[in-house]
Amino acid sequence: MSDSEKLLALRNRIDAVDSKILELLAERANCAEEVAVTKKASLPEGEEVCFYRPEREAQILQRMVADNPGPLRKEQITKIYRSIISSCLALEECLEVAYLGPKGTFTHSALQKHFGAWVTALPQESIAQVFQEVDTGRAHYGVIPVENSTGGVVTHTLDRFIESPLFISGEVQLPIHQNLMTMNEDWRSVKTIYSHQQSLLQCRHWIEKSLPNAKLIPVSSNGEAARLASENVDTAAIAGVAAAGIFGLKYLQKNIEDQANNTTRFLIIGMEQVPPSGNDKTSLMVSAKNEPGSLFKLLKPLADHGLDMSRIESRPAKSGNWEYIFFLDIMGHRDDPEVKIALEQLEEGADFLRVLGSYPKAIA
Repeated sequence: MSDSEKLLALRNRIDAVDSKILELLAERANCAEEVAVTKKASLPEGEEVCFYRPEREAQILQRMVADNPGPLRKEQITKIYRSIISSCLALEECLEVAYLGPKGTFTHSALQKHFGAWVTALPQESIAQVFQEVDTGRAHYGVIPVENSTGGVVTHTLDRFIESPLFISGEVQLPIHQNLMTMNEDWRSVKTIYSHQQSLLQCRHWIEKSLPNAKLIPVSSNGEAARLASENVDTAAIAGVAAAGIFGLKYLQKNIEDQANNTTRFLIIGMEQVPPSGNDKTSLMVSAKNEPGSLFKLLKPLADHGLDMSRIESRPAKSGNWEYIFFLDIMGHRDDPEVKIALEQLEEGADFLRVLGSYPKAIA
């Protein structure tokens, strides 16, 4: 068999596989529609149906990654299945998701990574507005940044939880790659660079070496930076790749961040608590009694029950007087036996305790 005949045979096999995939996608979509009908029939009249199930989605993705025989990487598998799940969910209900906008920000990319393309994305000007959109029911969920591996915690997010009744229903970890984008093919002639202050700091050494004479202008978001750069050929933006596509820019210098492995963690906020998925994390907000050794006493139940605490942050309490509220992340779900007992003991020794949510751990 000649090479051209082998190539034709392979293309025919691909066509046959694609037809099978399409048939199976249609079957999956039909199942999703049947799920919607069954859910509606099982509830009392007038009660709203909850179609989006974060724990169920996480279980599907975890299983697909575990069963993946290759050669596709786990990141590719999760992206493909998130798109399938998003498409099928849209047949049941089109989710409306608020996020810290505008389009082209890393938060926008985190939304698309978690929910897929088949949702209505609602950009907001501030983290407070994202909380408000979800709290008032104008959005089903919200996406907000909470911490960066190099820049630290986002204090505005933690402060909003102090007053908000909302729960955390998921998390997203997004690798952050900064890119220089412009309308100008000769990027070295750029006179002005727009970007968020954090992005400018993350690329400080690259800028000093490559564009030392450029004027740096901090703006509210990288999406706004890309919009401004699209209006003037002498300007550029530092932003994520998604922004280039939205605003028609060429990203001529890629991955210009000074530190590799820069990652931002985002939270999904909603009105409902999430059942266990089997691989969960729990976030707490707690204040210690104002007495010697109070923080040690507060954390002791976690150690006694072998619970792994992955993060602790402190924020000043509204009452002042040098009192603090602590934000903790622990491994496990609030309904897990050991976690449940530890939380009961922690509450006894705390001045205040609120479980912000138990939710599936981020999947690549």
